[in-house]
Amino acid sequence: MSTHARPRPAVRRRPRASGLRPALAVALLAGLAACAPAGAEPAAPTTGEPVEGGTIVHAHVQEPPCLWGGWIQQAYLSRQVLDSLVSQDEDGEIVPWLATDWSVSEDQLVWTFTLAEGVEFTDGTPFDAQAVVDNFEFWITEQGNSTVLAYLGTYYESSRAVDPTTFELTLSRPYSSLLPALAQAYFGIQSPTALARGPEANCEEPIGTGPFTVEGWERGSVIRFARNPDYASAPANALHQGPAYVDGIEWRIVPDPVARFGALTTGEAHVVYDVPATQWTAAEQQYEVQQYITPGRPVALGLNTVAGPFTDVRVRKAFAAATDREAAVRSAFLGVVPFEGNGTVSASTPGYNAEVADDHPYDPDTAAALLDEAGWDSTDDEGYRVKDGERLEVRIVYGAGSIITPEGATVLQNLQEQVAEVGFQVTLVPATRDELFSGKFSGPESYDAKPGYWTSPTAGILHITFRQHLEESPNFSNSSFYNDPELEDLIVRANSSLDRAEQDRLYGEAQQILSDEAVSIGLYTQTTSLAVDPRLNDVWLEQSQGEPVYHDAWFER
Repeated sequence: MSTHARPRPAVRRRPRASGLRPALAVALLAGLAACAPAGAEPAAPTTGEPVEGGTIVHAHVQEPPCLWGGWIQQAYLSRQVLDSLVSQDEDGEIVPWLATDWSVSEDQLVWTFTLAEGVEFTDGTPFDAQAVVDNFEFWITEQGNSTVLAYLGTYYESSRAVDPTTFELTLSRPYSSLLPALAQAYFGIQSPTALARGPEANCEEPIGTGPFTVEGWERGSVIRFARNPDYASAPANALHQGPAYVDGIEWRIVPDPVARFGALTTGEAHVVYDVPATQWTAAEQQYEVQQYITPGRPVALGLNTVAGPFTDVRVRKAFAAATDREAAVRSAFLGVVPFEGNGTVSASTPGYNAEVADDHPYDPDTAAALLDEAGWDSTDDEGYRVKDGERLEVRIVYGAGSIITPEGATVLQNLQEQVAEVGFQVTLVPATRDELFSGKFSGPESYDAKPGYWTSPTAGILHITFRQHLEESPNFSNSSFYNDPELEDLIVRANSSLDRAEQDRLYGEAQQILSDEAVSIGLYTQTTSLAVDPRLNDVWLEQSQGEPVYHDAWFER
């Protein structure tokens, strides 16, 4: 077995306009008052001359419950308001942001960060080492950030302010993936004064040091961000330093894909998120289209290994062999979103094991033989397999319109039809976002299979998604409830290794174990896609997980 470190996630983006940068900075910083033209034909020729100010209208697919938190849809929003300690550039390198420098002790347990001086939160609270301590201490509580807790919960020991510009983080064991994790917007630093207001106020108006502030939120309709005129703490990989060029952002909630893309064609929006597959070709012809293949765990079907029919590995392998998943994905997404056969790590993630992606090819004969071997060797009048008088029924619960898009639901429907040919009866159960987030479908008794993803810039995501689910230390991110101490040890050793080749080898072995046990069936890559009006320049997707960045964006005539 060999493992292959893959390149960083590919993002197609428009080149910067040449010869404009110095003049643009002067022109736009001189005064940001006028609104960008709306309603014009987006494909019309442009002059390349900047327009002062303007408001970016971003049409988005869904609205999260809060403007920050542990879901990627929340990270997209909090990125506009909250700065993080570090950022990740296009080459995958970690670069300074609120932390200007850092070092780690010889035993890899104590991280020391030197912080930027003279930075303030937009409520006037000073940004200093104690503010960072307050955020870390907040994150690891149940009221904090669930994703940060998943990353740091088994690693965090303590943190302290050595002095106002020196923050010290102590880990319980080495964690080589720390810096890439910190680059994600989940780790955006909030004002301690604002945190003290309580969860409701922070939900609706998180306060950071970022390029924009929350101006207002009309639930179900629009979130408004206003330019922070005092912004002076952009990351090292930003296209410029200083305040944003535009006056603000209108983040409109437009769930219907036809209406969302239509808003771009009529000039009502400047950017649309999640370009519909049916409009992809038209979008590429008229607009700047960016597609980011998210690293981490792809959209995969976690099979329940502790309750129901998938407790038998032969039935899990039979289900995988009965699905022509590549054809199902290609049909649903019209070839726009890539198929991913590895159900544990996406191809854009360092440490990806490419060989695993081919482990479960479409083979209905093999599927039938495996079911026979597992005792599901007879069928009822409708052609479904039976055993001991019970039908082979699989209940797939999926987040309709939240975790799973309409195209993703079509993938599941395609699989439902395919596996029926070998005798599986699949019942698809669409779950609302609130049902999913409330934990209604988190226990092993609530589903036989559940699709999901987890964005992450490192294969260390395996520690979150496949750390053992034990009574004394439950892990509901392990949607398969697959417990293997040897597997967990491999992942922990990979997370602690400083040798990249050793990391990749251990991560690769872990992926192979999971593939051999068929606990997670790969479907397709989680992606971020944007279509951008050609009059709007320098919109970019950051590299840790594809968050849209509007700090550098500017309009032209």
